[in-house]
Amino acid sequence: MLLQKASFLTSAAQLKQLPADEGVEVAFVGRSNAGKSTALNCLTMQKRLARTSKTPGRTQLINLFEVSQACRLVDLPGYGYAKVNEEVKKRWQATLAQYLSERQCLKGLVLMMDIRHPLKPDDEILLDWVAHREIEVHILLTKADKLSRNQANSTLLAVKKQLADHPIPITLQLFSALKKTGVDEARDVVCQWFESSPTQNE
Repeated sequence: MLLQKASFLTSAAQLKQLPADEGVEVAFVGRSNAGKSTALNCLTMQKRLARTSKTPGRTQLINLFEVSQACRLVDLPGYGYAKVNEEVKKRWQATLAQYLSERQCLKGLVLMMDIRHPLKPDDEILLDWVAHREIEVHILLTKADKLSRNQANSTLLAVKKQLADHPIPITLQLFSALKKTGVDEARDVVCQWFESSPTQNE
């Protein structure tokens, strides 16, 4: 029920426009068109909470959604391919890197990767960015319905193997917003991050 309370709070083009760096934030991130906004809508059971588009790179701002007074969901700009000019792309990716490196209230990171194209170089760079932070990472292999069950499970095992020696603990799962695969599992992870926070328990 916690995530169903989410409501739009604000959008920011720069870190200085964000709310005070306190409380708890769980951020959703991934390559352009990996399904971030769709996953947010699915987990909160709200069809139009986060704006979705078939055009890669539609999310160019940091969009925040308030779950409670101390807890926020964050929809971060996509990285990688996007139909925008190079200057805009560099600007928003610099903002993304700054958020991941400096935002102290960031508790957990939900990284979305299209199951047909997992662990692209951009994904590996992002994981390197947060390796020095005490941030938990949970990967959603999105669009799992695009593969057979055997293919999806094989990809899941392959990605787990590739990340086994990563310096930060990483969990991952299959996810399909269309078929509702893994929705409850992903929702539980996010809620546990919020509920385990001292700020949330005060």
